Amino acid sequence: MKYDVIIIGGGIAGVTAAIYLKRANKNVILIELNSIGGQIINASEVENYPGYVSIKGYELANVFKEQLNNLNIDVKYESVTKIDGIDDNFTITTNNGVYNSKKIIIATGTVSRKLGIGDRFNGRGISYCATCDGNFFKGKDVAVLGGGNAAIDDALYLSNICNKVYLIHRNSNFKAEESKVSLLKEKENVELVTDAILANINGENEIESVEVTQGDNNRVINVKGIFVCIGRINSINFINGLDNTNGFINTDEELETNIKGIYAIGDVRNKEVRQLTTAAADGTIVSSIIIKNLKK
Repeated sequence: MKYDVIIIGGGIAGVTAAIYLKRANKNVILIELNSIGGQIINASEVENYPGYVSIKGYELANVFKEQLNNLNIDVKYESVTKIDGIDDNFTITTNNGVYNSKKIIIATGTVSRKLGIGDRFNGRGISYCATCDGNFFKGKDVAVLGGGNAAIDDALYLSNICNKVYLIHRNSNFKAEESKVSLLKEKENVELVTDAILANINGENEIESVEVTQGDNNRVINVKGIFVCIGRINSINFINGLDNTNGFINTDEELETNIKGIYAIGDVRNKEVRQLTTAAADGTIVSSIIIKNLKK
């Protein structure tokens, strides 16, 4: 079977594109490696998405799944390993099969940037998902690394289940929304450790403490867990020749890459703002453009 469009990635960008394409009666398939919803699944609360005053990340992801199911959109949970072909005649190889399509939408999003030190503690004290692993540290002291929305969200979540949360950030200014930072500052069991750089992680079989450098001063903080939120990167190693900037795919105004017939949307695209609303907007725009092009 040859699809009109294959979408790689099941975050909000990919889901939005799938919905619009299916409603336009296009033959579409969505290929996702892990779970529908993408990184939103890890958000404890979502409060900046229109239509919901507040909703848990996994609940919003379940809404996406329901929409896909209601439209009978074909979803495959597979890993894309290779893309070949030219416009209107692409071949996508996964770990479980081969698919053909006229157009391709890359919506693979991003993954957590790794810490780079203390690798022996990965999965044994170092975590990249507070909502996934937070309960393992219930009643204990933990550290959160980062200064963006993800770090603040994780610190807020952990403050409700952990004894003490240290938010360690390399400067005193936060990239996160001011309202989130203000809310975190109100938490009595949260300490902001700013202008600090993580220098070392101490422990044998488990984490016992972290060492941070603050200017000329060194400080040891006793914690049992470290939650890392120091940015996100993406991987597009399943295709060669895509024009990109630091791994983020460059597109034109119609969200088409330098390879005709291949589009990029959502966080994987090189752009200034990466939010749920901008990802959804990308999905809407690209589907409208592809629908128009398929009619030619």
